[in-house]
Amino acid sequence: MLNLALSVLCSSLIFVIFKLFDVYKIQTLYAIITNYVVACVVGMLLYEGDINFNEIANKSWFLGTLALGIFFILVFNLMAKASQVAGVSVASVATKMSLVMPVIFGVIFYKESLSVFQIIGILLALAAVYFASMKEKSIALSKKALLLPLLVFLGSGIIDISMKYFQENHLDPKEVAIFSAMIFGFAALTGFVFIGIKAVKKPLKINFRNIIGGIVLGVPNYFSIFFLIRALQNEGFDSAAIFTLNNVAIVMLSTLLGILIFKEKLSLKNWGGIALAIVSISLVALF
Repeated sequence: MLNLALSVLCSSLIFVIFKLFDVYKIQTLYAIITNYVVACVVGMLLYEGDINFNEIANKSWFLGTLALGIFFILVFNLMAKASQVAGVSVASVATKMSLVMPVIFGVIFYKESLSVFQIIGILLALAAVYFASMKEKSIALSKKALLLPLLVFLGSGIIDISMKYFQENHLDPKEVAIFSAMIFGFAALTGFVFIGIKAVKKPLKINFRNIIGGIVLGVPNYFSIFFLIRALQNEGFDSAAIFTLNNVAIVMLSTLLGILIFKEKLSLKNWGGIALAIVSISLVALF
């Protein structure tokens, strides 16, 4: 449970840092690329074995980290774009409701069993995420604004499913650090290719504010994945329970951090969502 709690803390800090990007006018794309470089370096420093790239390239999970790295930076940028076009609350709902996909995947492909109370808890979790992220005023959304959250939902769900798949079938517990580092390294390389193409048309200028923002983001971003994978290795909980607890707890903590740090105000529906989240976590964890 400690690994899960640390993953929730790190993931919640990511939302706070994204909010600070807007406050300090940090360019999201460049900060995200820097953050992946930092996350990759942190993973390599934490890896206890010898780093032999020829040996790593022969690992059964290596090509998976390449695909996930590309996917990571695409989804991260979609999240940022969705926040700008459709609003932070809509993007948050799309990201966290994706817990449905790995839960269903675990039940179908790994024959994980869920009690009646856990099923009720998962359904309450979906309602909790929705109500906790709602705003009092409704927003009229264009087709583009609706498409972005849908892509974030699908992308986040595919990433969670992939994490479960590699953890279950290919990953040795001692390889978690280097596995995570490779994902972030390929995400950084993808970002460099993108800005390299962009630089052909318009020369890039180094902005130290973006670099600092990326460094601050990179450390919690790495550990959010590192601790989540370690939590999935806990035989005491099914992946369905882990993903549900993780996503709902992130909504709760990030909401509370928003109140404490940014003085955000919650509606009655938001408080109702937090109450549902507490009930859902209790049902999934205790039963």
